[in-house]
Amino acid sequence: MDLSVDAERLRADIEANAAFGRVETDDPKAHARTNRTGTEANRRARDRLVERFRDAGLDVTVDAVGNVLGTWTPESADPDAAPVVSGSHLDSVPEGGIFDGPLGVYAALEAVRAMRDDGFEPDRPVGVVSFTEEEGGTFGNGLLGSAVATGELALDDALALSNADGETLGDALDRIGYRGGSAVDAATPTDADGEAATIGPESWAAFYELHVEQDTTLESTGAAAGVVTTITGITHCEATIEGEANHAGATPMDERTDALAAASEFVLDVEAAANEVVASSSPSAVGTVGSLSVAPNATNVVPGRVEAGVDVRDVEAESMETIVDAARDSLARLARDRGVETEFERPFDVAPTPMSDRLREAAHEAAEAAGREAIDLHSGAAHDAMRVARVTDASLLFAPSRDGVSHNPLEWTDWGDCAAATEVLAGALARVAAGDR
Repeated sequence: MDLSVDAERLRADIEANAAFGRVETDDPKAHARTNRTGTEANRRARDRLVERFRDAGLDVTVDAVGNVLGTWTPESADPDAAPVVSGSHLDSVPEGGIFDGPLGVYAALEAVRAMRDDGFEPDRPVGVVSFTEEEGGTFGNGLLGSAVATGELALDDALALSNADGETLGDALDRIGYRGGSAVDAATPTDADGEAATIGPESWAAFYELHVEQDTTLESTGAAAGVVTTITGITHCEATIEGEANHAGATPMDERTDALAAASEFVLDVEAAANEVVASSSPSAVGTVGSLSVAPNATNVVPGRVEAGVDVRDVEAESMETIVDAARDSLARLARDRGVETEFERPFDVAPTPMSDRLREAAHEAAEAAGREAIDLHSGAAHDAMRVARVTDASLLFAPSRDGVSHNPLEWTDWGDCAAATEVLAGALARVAAGDR
């Protein structure tokens, strides 16, 4: 089963979406956008997506947290059958690229249009979804819309989250007309009490997400698509080191309790622990101290307090625990050897998430039928597919990223690569929607 996609139609969709929140730069190779949840740019991007859904004959649903779902139910499909759904997100990081998220949404839509244009007759409905606030940083820590839809985050808690201006997510969605579907004349799911609810991925037969790789494996191998085996686990830890602030000139070196000097050892200890895990057991493991807050942060004062943010990731949970334990051990040693006081918290923890074997097999078969090379690889970044995988079969596919750059105006995936990966997605969706998988 080989479906031909319209590469120019896909390109036009992504370029049109890139105009919402466009950031002008002097670099001709840069294509930047800032599309944060609740902004005017975000509203316009959503409006255009709803319009494109309707142009393609999809029924539109907007749920209580702003997730947008379009559903194609041709005459061949049993309307009560569990749908096959694909998609990603439209929001971006500040001055991000134009492919991260939108490629997955519009590739899914293009896959549906390719099925329709080919006369393909699925046995079940096919859906296209755009999840709210995948990136995080505006409301919450990311993957918000899919977390609410899958029951991992309560709707009321999500709507109460605030942005930097103090506006809640609920108020922001109200303001742009996407807290439910009434503002755009779309269906709104309801719960048993008739209250606005969220879409239910637990009722989906399968979910596929296509995303740019954000790494160089596909580019270096020349493969058209990546079929993800496992999405990395992610742990965020917060380490606090308390010393004593004192005068930089009047405090002798042997009388100091320098929190920043201690923190510098902590940073290197985390790096060493990650390198040891890579060398001994899991090459995909990473450990990063990515943020430091130093107080009082004055050149002429011995630092008295440091707060450090730690990011640990791997496809093996045991490897993550090894690095986290090493971070704790480092703080204990620093307290003992340097006289500092330390605290350690772990506020965010997502386990590694394996992808569905049957959906991965369908993707490989689709690639072979389309004459495209697809390879297995893991994902070092989080994606909505890992939330959906908690409640139904899910699969993550990758398209190549030039130089592995992402979350950056220089993020780029050649248009031919976009189309090739979309062909693989379309073939995989068709196989599952036809009941072959």
